[in-house]
Amino acid sequence: MSRALVFPGQGSQAVGMGVELAAAFPAARRVFEEIDEALKQHLFKLMKEGPESDLVLTENAQPALMAVSMATVRVLEAESGKALADFAAFVAGHSLGEYSALAAAGAIAVGDTARLLKLRGQSMQKAVPVGEGAMAALLGIELEPAIEACEEAAQGQVVGVANDNGGGQIVVSGHKEAVERAVEAAKARGCKRGMMLPVSAPFHCALMQPAADAMADALENVIVAPPRVPLIANVSADETSDPDTIKRQLVQQVTARVRWRECVLAMKARGVDTLVETGSGKVLSGLVKRIDRDMTGTAINAPADVSAFLKTL
Repeated sequence: MSRALVFPGQGSQAVGMGVELAAAFPAARRVFEEIDEALKQHLFKLMKEGPESDLVLTENAQPALMAVSMATVRVLEAESGKALADFAAFVAGHSLGEYSALAAAGAIAVGDTARLLKLRGQSMQKAVPVGEGAMAALLGIELEPAIEACEEAAQGQVVGVANDNGGGQIVVSGHKEAVERAVEAAKARGCKRGMMLPVSAPFHCALMQPAADAMADALENVIVAPPRVPLIANVSADETSDPDTIKRQLVQQVTARVRWRECVLAMKARGVDTLVETGSGKVLSGLVKRIDRDMTGTAINAPADVSAFLKTL
């Protein structure tokens, strides 16, 4: 068995996430304390108690999801007595999950990662006035016809594919009116269902350029080391371990498409047969079979999941 650890993106947050891990494992509690200190914020209290309306704010959801992912990785290492490289051949993450992946692989310090994600969330929210941007999910359509639908729908505005999640699941992003036109254009190309998403900003499109600029400035002042296992990057769907390339791709990632389907297939091409979703939720592990039937996805969310995973080592 060859495994990769994969890390969820925004939308997987939920009040109560990480609480069982913190109760069961000192290693998890230490991560939550470290991130609270780095942010000078009671983030774990918010994760534990809510309110959900505050947790779902982009500037809170992004570091919170990373916190649960990192707590899970630290627990796996502590309980197994092994390092990440002993049980994972690659790491990858969906959007903000890429930061979790890099922190897990030792490329970016946990405190730095938390601060970067706080800034990323704030900058993404500020980039586009509320109501001007939107995102929509297109179900039952593949990448190329979705791109064609966006090209037809643009009409001088911004709209493009934000996420290629695989299994006929595409997310588009841009100006609200252009996104609405793209949904209709996609239906004319065989899309079974198109639905607007309840998001606060149009992520992964050209409208996010101010946020990309903010991340470029911030990353100049952060140390990035070669990850202990290679990263499969969102923007290239290829492996990288070079710190300068990682920084450049993290900036590009803010406005670029998340090539998740291709990332999964890139890991398969390198011999990976099992993706272990590490953190909150089961979105990525649920997508695996839709991308490639020969691959297996599993999720580690709670102490029982940790115990089950340790038995596979």
